[in-house]
Amino acid sequence: MAGRFGSVITAMVTPFRDDHAVDLDRAQELASWLVDNGSDAVVVAGSTGESPTLSHHEKAELFAAVVEAIRGRGRVICGTGTYSTAETLELTRAAEAAGADGLLVVTPYYNKPPQRGLVAHFEAVAEASSLPIILYNIPGRTGTRIEHDTLLRLAERPTIVAVKDSTGDFQAISRLIAESPEGFEVYSGDDWATFGYVCLGAVGVVSVAAHLVGPQIRQMIELIETGDVPAARKIHEDLSPLFNALFVTSNPIPVKAALEMVGRPCGAPRLPLVPATPEERERIRRALEDAGLLG
Repeated sequence: MAGRFGSVITAMVTPFRDDHAVDLDRAQELASWLVDNGSDAVVVAGSTGESPTLSHHEKAELFAAVVEAIRGRGRVICGTGTYSTAETLELTRAAEAAGADGLLVVTPYYNKPPQRGLVAHFEAVAEASSLPIILYNIPGRTGTRIEHDTLLRLAERPTIVAVKDSTGDFQAISRLIAESPEGFEVYSGDDWATFGYVCLGAVGVVSVAAHLVGPQIRQMIELIETGDVPAARKIHEDLSPLFNALFVTSNPIPVKAALEMVGRPCGAPRLPLVPATPEERERIRRALEDAGLLG
């Protein structure tokens, strides 16, 4: 059964012009294309959207532009989490003003709060906004993991409705799905893990690869939910080389290269991220060819 935000949520790249300014027109085009091609919702200004190098003003403009582009056709989840609770609340207000459907709130990074600090941080967001909140657990990027008991405690809050999990910890996810309150949903935060997570009871994925293969990812999830696991596994196996190529270096460097190759360029990433090397580009190109995405 698809989650409240659907089963395929694309973690959308932020398009930049040649001068590295945010390209709001291209962001609207991309969001619209995504909801026409397999995505139920998009995340704006998440990790894939290069949120650490976007200013508050740029994020607020992006939130509003994408909501305007796909309102009524797809849901918009705004990435408002930062390492500062005060900043997170400020961005959350901007998301509300823009008409967002939900919030993706990452674990505060760099300052490594203890678990009780995480509870205080996420509860402050929940108290400040009526929007549904997806927690984002990605210790590989933040240095801090939301532990199991902390997740269960936060899941009791009515507006904390889901977690995007990028731990790759199947045992922990199986336990979380079994023990979390009814209505609390788990999304895979990694394309490679989606097949296994959905088999365990996750409702979908927050995907990078859905920029390129959204309909196939949707079909894979639907096949699992209707009981045709072998057919779903075949799609997973067919897409795995692409999933791997899109993480040959730091996200979103590869997916931006891939989008350029398939004719939907979104500009180079902002420093300190750099464009893909020739060797990385060749691996991405081969994966796109194998997936039938380059004619």
